[in-house]
Amino acid sequence: PVANEGQALDFIARIRHEYADATHNVYAYILKENNVARYSDAGEPQGTAGIPVLEVIKKLGVTDAVVVVTRYFGGILLGAGGLVRAYSDAAALACKSAGKIDYAEFTEFKLSLGYSDYNRVKPMLERFSPKTDAEDFGADVTLSLAVKSDAYAALTAALTEATAGRAKMIETGRRVDF
Repeated sequence: PVANEGQALDFIARIRHEYADATHNVYAYILKENNVARYSDAGEPQGTAGIPVLEVIKKLGVTDAVVVVTRYFGGILLGAGGLVRAYSDAAALACKSAGKIDYAEFTEFKLSLGYSDYNRVKPMLERFSPKTDAEDFGADVTLSLAVKSDAYAALTAALTEATAGRAKMIETGRRVDF
């Protein structure tokens, strides 16, 4: 997974360096940001390597990912069809092995409440699967949390009801996370 083109290019450079003795380090990547899709045949005949890798990524519906297929020439000429199959199969195996990560938009917020309210709402809060960024157990409990944005309104309503309005929630931002 990569978040931007710089990360994709850094990964490709790292693989090229690590496998500098390989005959070919073919790559493809797709980024949601600016709808970027790039590939390289890395010296293979045009259209036989990078495009098949890119097509695998597209077919899987994956974005914000880079795939590099490293090939060592073994003395057997595969021909154009054989290269396409080899690179497509390798890319598909890599993607399957890596798995998919589903990202979502999260709303970040600070939650402040007293200890008695905290003990009462903690089980209810856990049902919303918040990500805990920070905890401060001082005079009151102050938590920096993030919850999927589509659940934020329901969480706000549940906390308000459970604490009779004593819990204070302040939205502090948004982020994309998994």
